[in-house]
Amino acid sequence: MAKSRFEYVREFERSDELLRNTWIVIRLDGRGFHKFTAFYDFAKPNDRRALDLMNEAARRVVEGMADVVLAYGQSDEYSFVLQPACALFDRRESKLVSTFASTFTAWYVFLWPQYFDRPLEPTHLPTFDSRAVLYPSLANLRDYMSWRQADCHINNLYNTTFWSLVQSGLTPHDAEQRLMGTVSADKNEILFSQFGINYNRLDEIYRKGTVIVRNLEHVDRAEPAEALSKRQAERALKKLRAARIDVLHVDIIDEAFWTGRCAWLQRL
Repeated sequence: MAKSRFEYVREFERSDELLRNTWIVIRLDGRGFHKFTAFYDFAKPNDRRALDLMNEAARRVVEGMADVVLAYGQSDEYSFVLQPACALFDRRESKLVSTFASTFTAWYVFLWPQYFDRPLEPTHLPTFDSRAVLYPSLANLRDYMSWRQADCHINNLYNTTFWSLVQSGLTPHDAEQRLMGTVSADKNEILFSQFGINYNRLDEIYRKGTVIVRNLEHVDRAEPAEALSKRQAERALKKLRAARIDVLHVDIIDEAFWTGRCAWLQRL
């Protein structure tokens, strides 16, 4: 390829390769989704259409990115876990975060008509930002995933109680004041005594969020990425692409999820 005197500008690019042999988590968040959900009249406290749309967009991303072995979503956020052996885009952070954000957004927009009758308008389009975080051990990764699910429970319990109070006639300000200083037991009592709602019987998708996992029980990835030839790595990724993708609403804080369905993560 011919060179020009202008090529020196490439020297200003910085190296952003992520540390090897670590778990990569790409976390997406909706940008300005408070206004976005208000504009399109999302149901409160949860709009099942919106959650199903998020989950399907995420499933399509997992389907197309073989290095993603696990994903977790709630509300307007999703976390995609890439295996330690991941070599996608040579682990360049800028490439990974931009590709995941753009691919997820593209699927969200494309799938929107399947879940909402109202078309998207140019003044209020969905956008997502993303970041990359590295975790050196499976224990760290588990704690991260547990943190996100605990956050889902805390937020959903508050929002369920808050909107029950608002829909019963309180102003948003009065509902906030009513809940100020309350703990989980207090909110559960308000829901049950005032509205006859047993929080623990609400759909698990609202209380626990959504887990998307590759069924990799029979996929052996014990060898680190640098120990594989290019052809071997391609074959391994082919196996990952062929693995079944499960969409679940389960407890991922409990040990059973990791020692049962996700025992294979220990081998990655």
